[in-house]
Amino acid sequence: MPKILIDGYNLIGIAHGNLEKARNEIIKQLQEYCKVRGHDVTIVFDGWKEGGKDETKTRSRDVTVIYSRLAENADTVIKRIISESTTPWIVVSSDHEVSGHALRNNMPAVTSQQFENRMLSALGAEGILDFEDDHALPCSRKGCSGKLSKKDRKKVQALNKL
Repeated sequence: MPKILIDGYNLIGIAHGNLEKARNEIIKQLQEYCKVRGHDVTIVFDGWKEGGKDETKTRSRDVTVIYSRLAENADTVIKRIISESTTPWIVVSSDHEVSGHALRNNMPAVTSQQFENRMLSALGAEGILDFEDDHALPCSRKGCSGKLSKKDRKKVQALNKL
């Protein structure tokens, strides 16, 4: 089963009155998602403002939760994991820098919105409408070739695994 690497605050957003509650809720949803789909998930949260001296990592069922250390953001941790990994990940982030790094390392990247829709669908809940059609053919100025780019093919394959 695929390993999924998630930018935590990118997935839950930051518009919450209680971030700890929002983190706990998304972790519970991910645990249920793993139970249904059998994936191995790692979610990374920023600890750079309030984190400890060292990076912390905990595992509960099939979900690993990482908090970056003080003065380090989640993006840096995610990029390090991608760079050092010998196993493929599906990277979940709407951050272009993180997505680009994943693609440069031959790992597919999907947006947080696309992943959330797939997760909620697997859990039997209604997802938020995603205005990006997962299978839409991008067309250049010269017309549509009818074939997805290598990047888009990897993204569709990753979405199909979720």
